[in-house]
Amino acid sequence: MNDRNSTQHRSSAVLRQAQDASGCLHGTEHHVDLIHQFVTTRSPEAREAVIVHYAPLVHFVLSRMGISRGISNHTYNANNHDGGGNSFCDSGDFYGDLSSQGLLGLIEAVDHFDPYAGAQFSTYAILRVRGQILDYLRSQDWLSRSARHRARAVQNAIGELWKILHRDATNEEIADYLHIPCTEVEQALSDASQIFLSLDSFVDLNEGEESSLYDVIPDERQPDPAQIFEHENLKEQVLTALKQMSEKERLILSLYYYEELTLKEIGAVLKISEARVCQLHARAIFTLKMLLNPDQAVSRSPKAAIFTAR
Repeated sequence: MNDRNSTQHRSSAVLRQAQDASGCLHGTEHHVDLIHQFVTTRSPEAREAVIVHYAPLVHFVLSRMGISRGISNHTYNANNHDGGGNSFCDSGDFYGDLSSQGLLGLIEAVDHFDPYAGAQFSTYAILRVRGQILDYLRSQDWLSRSARHRARAVQNAIGELWKILHRDATNEEIADYLHIPCTEVEQALSDASQIFLSLDSFVDLNEGEESSLYDVIPDERQPDPAQIFEHENLKEQVLTALKQMSEKERLILSLYYYEELTLKEIGAVLKISEARVCQLHARAIFTLKMLLNPDQAVSRSPKAAIFTAR
């Protein structure tokens, strides 16, 4: 236990040193000299210098995997899993644990790097760091022992009921077979369906193209550029069309759609009959349709088009 704490302490110290050296990664000649010096001498001092210099790659890889310094182990567990306790998610500093694993991958990259293989060290190191972190995540069973036992029991029950019923069993039938509440069956099925998936995973697109999930999954919080363009374009068309209409037609549309007056109230304002207001309103709508689309009536309702121009 003391050795483990000592190792983690040294790892944390190296990562803290790396924060001060994060800007040095852009110095090509400097890091090439470091690698060359270590490969040539294999001295402990040169090895440590290379590790400290490239330690920011650990934080870079973690950020690309969607793991930030501010996220806690419980937050990550709640967002990605079922919220059940386990040895990994209750073990302390979540980001620090993964940083330590990433640093181990970096150390292995330094020790095993072959400069004559034709690859840059940073590329090779990123692969080793990411692989070490993923191996560590896969080795941790994020389900508690009771939840894992429940999930296996439900899976076995599904197989047994298939032999009896010759069809897929319902959740209620599984619950009756195991003598447990239906909510526990639903939770067990949810637990068994959870998987680790990295945003850096590649997916096949059309015509054999590949892209990472990070680039493919849309951000629902961002507005759709196509919708924004369509809205602004329609707004401009409506404003242009309104300027070509008569003043009385624009006034009637304004009173009806913006002020939300009734036809009778508009008649009182303009001192004309309600029937006359109805005729002028119908003519204004027809004119607006023709100005927006001379060939055919617009698909949008006139009211929606007018409110778009507000």
